[in-house]
Parts: sequence; structure tokens; C-alpha cells
Amino acid sequence: MNLTREKERALKEALTYLQEAMAAEKCWACGCFHNLLLSLEKAFPEGEGPKELREITLAAKQCLTEQRYECLGCEVCIPPLALNALTLALGGAVADLEVCPTEKVVERRGWPPLPGAYQVLRYQAPVAICCLTAEDLATAVVREAGPEIAMVGTLHTENLGIERLIQNVLANPHLRFVIVCGPDSKQAVGHYPGQSLVALAQKGIDNRRRIVSARGRRPLLKNLSPEAVAHFREVVEVIDLIGEVEAMTVISEARRCAARNPGPARPYAASRVVEPVPGYLPSRMVSDPAGYFVIYVDRSRGMLSLEHYLNDGILDTVIDGASAAELYFPAIDRGLISRLDHAAYLGRELARAEESLRVGEPFVQDAAPELAPPVTLANVACGPACHEAGA
Repeated sequence: MNLTREKERALKEALTYLQEAMAAEKCWACGCFHNLLLSLEKAFPEGEGPKELREITLAAKQCLTEQRYECLGCEVCIPPLALNALTLALGGAVADLEVCPTEKVVERRGWPPLPGAYQVLRYQAPVAICCLTAEDLATAVVREAGPEIAMVGTLHTENLGIERLIQNVLANPHLRFVIVCGPDSKQAVGHYPGQSLVALAQKGIDNRRRIVSARGRRPLLKNLSPEAVAHFREVVEVIDLIGEVEAMTVISEARRCAARNPGPARPYAASRVVEPVPGYLPSRMVSDPAGYFVIYVDRSRGMLSLEHYLNDGILDTVIDGASAAELYFPAIDRGLISRLDHAAYLGRELARAEESLRVGEPFVQDAAPELAPPVTLANVACGPACHEAGA
């Protein structure tokens, strides 16, 4: 392959970058390096392309370890630098190659449908917080978050990362705001996921699905339809706080967004939206074949006592403890509960009994606290008939 002097310099630069990636342990398990080498193999089948490139590609493959992450968002991301140089050297042969992986991810049941670096706080909240590369900021926001925040996460890439963010947001019609904060990822090749996300919200994508005016190296949303992008831009407002690293400033902005929340958006047709199920009470309760429980509050010892009776009225187990958890864990381990509704009932009543012990108020099993009749004993409990009917 004949190359001009300028292209020869670019090829030499690319080979140098590949050698640097081979020497950098962080690259061995990174999707950027894995994907670059795979793309080069496809672009230049055996016997094609510059000999030096084929040889170093083969040697680089020997350095690879099992992929542990897609892109680390490094300050200097070496594989894209190599690709930039190869593009100058070889032109169209590598112009459309990808570095950071952009393969489609299989959706999961429920919300959020796609995995990612985020923490879910609640479903029916209007604000998502994207902290870009600031993991410490994400942790701080989660710690101080109020009911207005649905999820908090990070974002490192302007293609795969933005695709996943949009798909997860569209799957929850309650999300109407995405706050972009923290430092943007300004690598030498420039992923710029924050600037790219803001540009997407402002100007959308072109006919090649490239984000208009994005500064990122590869702002191509290959796994996202134009309809999905249009719906996202229509129903979600992206708030630009790029560079902000104070958690309380971000949370204050989230509260301002929540104050003008327009309510749930029209669901995106292609998303599997989780619809809330109305709560209800059963028309009748069914007794547990394993038996029933009687709860006592023993104030003299500062303890709770849980008695388990078989359905013929025979006591077979007594469990003592200072908290609700110290009683229901042994009950579960001993197989004293065979129905989930009875497990829920026991947890509720034990929590009430624990609170009664803590504050000194009377405890009446099966009675709502505000409706409990006056009693003189603190360890009143229902008998078998009560349990068969409602416990």
C-alpha cells in the first residue's frame, strides 16, 4: 500500500497509540480497545491493509483480557486517538469504524429496562439527575434526594450512554426533567456526553442519526429511532447545569422543576411502561394452615413475645426479642408461616407492637391504633377465632 509522507506520519502515529494501549493495563479490559481491534480485523481481512498495522493488531489482541467495562471515560482515551490517526492515514477504509461500543442492549422486564450506572429512588417522581462523570456527586445527591427525584446516575459516552438514558427515561412517563450536572468528559478525543445531550435536546439528530452540533467524537445514536428522539425532546426538558458539583444546588434545581411538573407525559408507544396497580383489600381472609400468632408486649422485661399456636389451639413455639425483626426472622426460619398475606400481617403487627413498647402506648393486636379501645393491660391479644377470621 503506497502512502504519502503525511499519511505515513499519521500511520506511524496510529501505531504508536496502539502500542501505548497495549502497555496500558486499563485498556486490556476496556470495550474501547476491544472494539477497535475487532473493527480493524473486519476492515482489513487477512492479507489486506498495511503490514505493520496487521502485525500490531495481532500483537494487541494477545494483550486483551475479559472485557469488564464499555468505556472508562478516561482523561486521555487512547483507542480513539489511534482511530483518528488511522482515518488520516487510510481514509475511507476506517472512516466509519467505531471505538466505543454501540451495540444494542437487550431490554429487561420492568423499569428501568436497560442496565446502567444509576440508582433508582422512586418511580412516580418527575426528575432524573445525570451527574456525567462525577460519581461522588451522584452519591451525594442520592443521600440528600427528596421525593422529586426518580433516579440518579452517571454518563460517560455520547452514543451508547445517551441511548440508554433516553430509553430508560421514555419508559417512565412520570419523568419530565433531566438535570445534567457535574464535569463533562473532556478527553483528548472529546466524548463530551453532557454537551452532546444538551445539543440533542436543543437541535435533535440529522438524517444519519448524528446529534446536531454535538462536539463528541462519535455522537451517533444508531440504536435509537428518530421517533424516540422526537418524543424525548417533546416531553422531557433537559436542564443544563454542566460543571455544577454542589449536590444541594442540583437538588434545589430539582425542587424547582418539580414545582412546575406538568404531570405524566403521553407514554411512548414503543416502551413497556410500568402502570401502577390500584391497591385493594381481599373480600375475605384465609387462615394459615401453619397456625396463628399471638403477640404480647412485656414491658417489665422490655421485650416482645410471639406465641405460635397450631389451628387446634395448641401452643408450639414462643419467641422473645427486643424488636420486630428479632421475632419474624425466627418465625420464618422455623416454617411457622406458609402464606404471604400472613407474613405481611405479622410484619405489620410486630412493627406496631415494637412502637408500642418504645413509646409506652397500649397494644391491641388486630386493631388500628386510633381505634383501639381503652385497656388496662399492655399485653392484650386476639384469640384463635380472631385469627381464623382475619389474621
